[in-house]
Amino acid sequence: MLRIGAVYKRFGATTILKDCSLDVAEGEIVTLLGASGCGKTTLLRCIAGFWDAEEGTIEIDGSDVGRLSVNRRPVGVVFQSYALFPHLTVARNVGYGLRMRGLSRREIDARVAEVLETVSLSDFADRYPAQLSGGQQQRVAVARVLVLQPRVLLLDEPFSALDAKLRGAMQVELRQLIKRLGLTAIFVTHDQEEALTMSDRIAVMRAGRIEQVAAPDTVFDHPATAYVADFIGTSNFWVAQARDGQVALPDGQTAQTQLSGALQVMTRPHNLRVAPEEESPWRGTISFHRTVGALIEYHVEMSAGTTVRVAAMRQDRARPLQSGAAVSLSVIDPAYCTFYPA
Repeated sequence: MLRIGAVYKRFGATTILKDCSLDVAEGEIVTLLGASGCGKTTLLRCIAGFWDAEEGTIEIDGSDVGRLSVNRRPVGVVFQSYALFPHLTVARNVGYGLRMRGLSRREIDARVAEVLETVSLSDFADRYPAQLSGGQQQRVAVARVLVLQPRVLLLDEPFSALDAKLRGAMQVELRQLIKRLGLTAIFVTHDQEEALTMSDRIAVMRAGRIEQVAAPDTVFDHPATAYVADFIGTSNFWVAQARDGQVALPDGQTAQTQLSGALQVMTRPHNLRVAPEEESPWRGTISFHRTVGALIEYHVEMSAGTTVRVAAMRQDRARPLQSGAAVSLSVIDPAYCTFYPA
């Protein structure tokens, strides 16, 4: 459906996008995820046509749209600010693009009514944006795009104006809506949890390049680079030596790797077990702990001055280990350790 081929974008002497390539299947939600300044919004704007790429191609349904103006591209954009007209009702906001295309009043009314029902806003057609909640305003912004029947839906951090609880609910609601309508969507965010919730696949960007494109579980469990591992979720790193395809872990276990020589070992906090000090080669002292819902997060200070983070399930009537307690650590499953060149 959407093919981005070796796209470059420059502003003066600064190159913002560098050899970005991405294929998106019909009906797929792909998230561009990265820190501020990584180029994700620039790539979205190149797809939309707000900016032209100096090199590379952008194809939709097999047709090169790279030189088409914004209004001729089969895309719809939901902006971070929603950009609703405050003096127009919900119905007139949603129908604005159709009026600009010169459709008849009868056709506009029919399509607006249909899309308002789709986003559960039929009862709000005559209200103004100021009379709506943040979540309702967002649905109006989505409806205004859907009524134009775009081939690709582009969403630029659409949840940033919502509070945390509403943001979580709207992520699920919007994903379900996109899937129900069979839309193809490109979603931009810097929020990892948002990307993991919304996406069929995540494209992690860094300094204008795409570092990894994969399903959310794959990006989290098997990050392709140390940067992706550090950016997505919480990670523990340490340095080790690989010999004959084996890596000795600090707790005495071994893991398999195709690398050789010095490397970085990464594992997630939930792949570590913490227990009162035992005869174990991997020992430390708890410096901090906190309860996060069903989990207890521990920070364990090691003799080398490093800190290892552990996530353990809370257990009924069992007191968490306290700060200052001597503990031992062990890896639960060595297969979920990931290795990178040092």
